[in-house]
Amino acid sequence: MATGRPTVSLVAERAGVSIASVSRVLNGLPASPEMAARVRAAVEDLGYAPDAAARSLKMKRTDQLALAVDDIGNPVYVEMMRAIESVVRPLGFRLVVSSNRADPGGTPGVLRSLARGYADGLIMSPLRITDELVEELARCRLPVVVIGRLPAAVKLDNVRTDSAKGVGLAVEHLLDTGRTTLAFVNGPAGWVPASATARGFRNATTKHGLEGPEEFLVEADDFTFEAGRRAGARLFEAVRPDAVVCANDLLAVGVMRAAAVAGLDVPGDVAVVGMDDIDLAALYTPPLTSVSLRSAERGERAAKLLLDRLENPDLPSRRTTVGPRLVVRESTGGRSAG
Repeated sequence: MATGRPTVSLVAERAGVSIASVSRVLNGLPASPEMAARVRAAVEDLGYAPDAAARSLKMKRTDQLALAVDDIGNPVYVEMMRAIESVVRPLGFRLVVSSNRADPGGTPGVLRSLARGYADGLIMSPLRITDELVEELARCRLPVVVIGRLPAAVKLDNVRTDSAKGVGLAVEHLLDTGRTTLAFVNGPAGWVPASATARGFRNATTKHGLEGPEEFLVEADDFTFEAGRRAGARLFEAVRPDAVVCANDLLAVGVMRAAAVAGLDVPGDVAVVGMDDIDLAALYTPPLTSVSLRSAERGERAAKLLLDRLENPDLPSRRTTVGPRLVVRESTGGRSAG
């Protein structure tokens, strides 16, 4: 009786065929229906599992795709991950996720690992676009799709959103509801999302002649709830705006917490708008008005671009933009959108 892990030799012996025939069936190559049925029956009887590492070396593919993000705890990235997996898993690909939470500039290391062959392709959503990252992207010979804004000179498949336009939608909404003194809580300067949202707020307020003093512009040290709470506390100690636009929803709920501590009612004393429209936006009290940047759709588009690139490496680089959408809820005086 055979002991230990079943081998391809044992499968061939059980099926009464050659090792080469077993290999043909397991690799999906043409084989007679009778032979294929015998091999599959032997595989099932023995509980044989191909050595994935050896197979990947032989086939020069891993059937594995990577997703690199800077904070897997952020619900935006979780939503992207689920959307990407829904596209690639039915085609036989595993999705491996890498998070650089401790080092937001650590994405170049993921690219170097990719070059060593641990995955067939990569989707990344970096918070910082550094010179080092651009150099590694230029060197990488495997398919890469970037979610987020890239320099024009970087010729890669790219999915982006217009967050500057999204901030404009938030400002227009607040003005329509009668707010007149608007503050802005942004993330750290130099990070990709912060640059775009700052531009959007500046353009929208300039358009309406609402440029306020510096105290109305607060920079948080992260994109988290706690960073938003601290930034909100600094804001409300210095000034009392009647509306606050925040660069993401986690910052926004932190600002609402700071408003409560300062004795301010939301939306009675101050309206608050976030960005991303994560699940928490609808669950918080009061429910948060938010600009949806359609994270799931960005993930789906990135996955499809990567699969196309794997199928045809010679395609020209493509860029696609997913537009923002305002979701009005009670934090700005509207009815909850659910």
